[in-house]
Parts: sequence; C-alpha cells; structure tokens
Amino acid sequence: MTGAAIDLPPCSPDDWECPGPLPTDDFARIRRRLVLEHCKWDPQVADTETVARFPLVLPGHLLDALGRLAESLDTEGEAAAREIDQRPDLVGRLGLPRRLARVLTDSSRPWTPTAVRVVRFDFHPTTEGWRISEANSDVPGGYSEATHLPAMVAERFPGTHRCGDPQTAVAQAITDGAGGPGRAALLAAPGYMEDQQVVAGLGSALRRLGWRTCVGRPGQVTWTDGNAAFATRRGTVPVDALVRFFQGEWLPRLSWGREWESFLRGARTPVCNPGFGMFTESKRFPLIWDRLETPVPTWRALLPDTRDPATAAWRQSGWLLKKAFGNNGDEVLSRTMTGQREWRNASWSARLWPSAWAVQRRFVPLPVQTPAGRMYPCLGIYTVNGRFAGVYGRLSPRPLIDFAAIDVAVLARGHSGMKGHP
Repeated sequence: MTGAAIDLPPCSPDDWECPGPLPTDDFARIRRRLVLEHCKWDPQVADTETVARFPLVLPGHLLDALGRLAESLDTEGEAAAREIDQRPDLVGRLGLPRRLARVLTDSSRPWTPTAVRVVRFDFHPTTEGWRISEANSDVPGGYSEATHLPAMVAERFPGTHRCGDPQTAVAQAITDGAGGPGRAALLAAPGYMEDQQVVAGLGSALRRLGWRTCVGRPGQVTWTDGNAAFATRRGTVPVDALVRFFQGEWLPRLSWGREWESFLRGARTPVCNPGFGMFTESKRFPLIWDRLETPVPTWRALLPDTRDPATAAWRQSGWLLKKAFGNNGDEVLSRTMTGQREWRNASWSARLWPSAWAVQRRFVPLPVQTPAGRMYPCLGIYTVNGRFAGVYGRLSPRPLIDFAAIDVAVLARGHSGMKGHP
C-alpha cells in the first residue's frame, strides 16, 4: 500500500507560533463564555484544564492547503463508499457488527436521505511529512471548540483570524438541503457529556437559522412510512431532519427490532451522517484499497501503512493496534505507551478476533513549542458536503492524541481563503 505522488505542503512546526498565554482575566472570560454561551461544559476535568490558554497560529496558506487535501480525501472517500455499496463482498473486511453489516449491504432499500455529510480528517506533522491518523466520517465532533474558541481568542491576537466556522456550516447545509428551517431532532447517547454538548451546540446553531429543535436519544424516534417523529413529554411531533450524534456501530443495540435500520436505509426523513460514512470510518478501510476500482491516491499518500492483525507482525514496537471502530483514541494502543495489562488484553482480543482490529505503522509526530512546553499537535480538518469548513485543534504532552488531549484555538495569520471572522 504505497503512497502516490501527491503534492503535500511543508511540514515544519518550528515555524508555527504559540503566543501568549492569555492574561488570567481574559482567559477566564473566554472560558466562562464557552460554558454559558457555547455549550463547552468540560473546560476542566478534575484539576486539569482542557482548554489551552494560548492559540496555535499557522500561516493561512498552510491551512488552505490542508483544506484542499481534506477535500480530496473526502471526494475519494465518498466515491469509494459508493463503490463499496455496490460490492457487498468488501463490507465483510471492515469489521462491522454483523447486524449492522446486514443493513448496510441491503441494496433492496435505498439509503436514507442525507441531511448533511460532514467528515473530520485528523492531520499530524511527522518526520515523514503530513500524515492522517483517521477519518471521522460517522459522527465527528468538536464543533464549538473549532468555531467559538478561535473566534474569541483571535480578538486578543491582532493580525490573526479563525479559519472557518464548521458549526454554522453544518447548520446552514442542513437548512439548504431542507429548503428552509423546520423542526430538527438532535440525538446522542445519554450519560456522555461530550456528546450532549455537541448536539446542544449544533441545536443553538440551527435555532439561529430559524429551526425548532428537540434534543434527546435515538430511542425517542419513531418511524411511520419512512417519516420520523420524536417523542416528547407533550406528545410525539414530526421532524424534518435528524442529527445523529450516536455512533453507527451502537445503533443495533437500540432494540432487537428493526426500527433502528431507518436511520440508515429505507426512510424519507434526512439524517446526518449517511450510513455509508461508516465504510471510511472503519480503521480497516485501507485493507480493501487494492480491491477497489476507485483510486484513492490522497489516502495512500497520507495514511500510514495499515494491515490485518492476522497477517502482520504487529507485536513489534513500530505498530499501533486500533479497534476497527473506536472513539476518542480509547482503543488505540501501543506496546511502548500503553499499560502492560491493557496492552495484553487488547493483544489477546486482536488474536482471537482479528477482523475487529487493524494495525497501523506508527509515525513519529513532530512537537511544537508552546508556553506549556513541547506538545504534539493534531489538526482536525472538517469538510461539509465536500468543502473545507474549519479546523479543530488539539495538543497532547505525549505523541498520542486521545481523550487526555487539550483543545487549542487554531488561528491563521496572513492570507487564507477561509477567514471566517466572527
């Protein structure tokens, strides 16, 4: 699985800026507004702040170049997903739960209409140039952190601006696709505060465009002749769009019945994201590239060598072990950076059920010097309906971006085609 000749932008974090930190009072005001106005309810976990007191400032032309790469990844990924839809023999290699795979390969029913298609590609600067670790094409998050945090921080750093507004872009795309505002239901799993704040933020963006919204869980949705309705305390109301911030692999757990299948196939009410997004969400997607007729040169250039655990010598230190479907880096493991017991348990799982895992060659990420010391950046580049929409920044004190990474405002300096001023 070698990379194609793709024109990649320079990768030199030593040239990036991390000015600051912000004065304590200024940062406190920003954090308070994030919580009270923009649904960022976890700016601190225990004694650890989860929002950086300084921005990450990059040249505007670099962010534009990464945006173009993300658009290419999105175009290739959607085309590949459309081909996979016609070739159910390939779906079995993606590590999907059996009940879910049955629905995704059921070509007798059309895909449920798409309210909006949004993907976030996680870019990393490495010793080999730019690499991506994954595509979040099922339920990407981070919208408030990528929209409102950089807008407020940019006000304190003259000559900088945020690059895009993914939260508004998603809401506007839903509105355009529906032909105007209506009623939307935003769905997430109860008990996951991070998920709840994502749908709350998207709900606020939709209401600013004139939508009526209700927030709940997927189990509150009922279907009649393919049309969705949402059960509230005051009764059941029809809805014009569904925002599913609920992992696709969890859908079969909703019931032993078949109503959950309407989120993916056979319904009329548009849903975000489309079911075929799960094909590229899988960490095992690279395992079928050589069997596709659709070319994926940008993916080959940017995604590290990925293999099946049943055929690779992955117990060496140069590999990462990844669950085919995982969240927040919880099931990305390394022999050198993971606890011994956790690594042993995951290793046994990968040996017994290799089709549920993938192994990926480790890249060596490059750090950036910040007011908090050397940290490793990850730039989540959004596409909304195929167009570059913004950047979600995270920093980690170790070379692994997981749930412990902190959010950072990514700002552009100089020319950018996506100024996105607040």
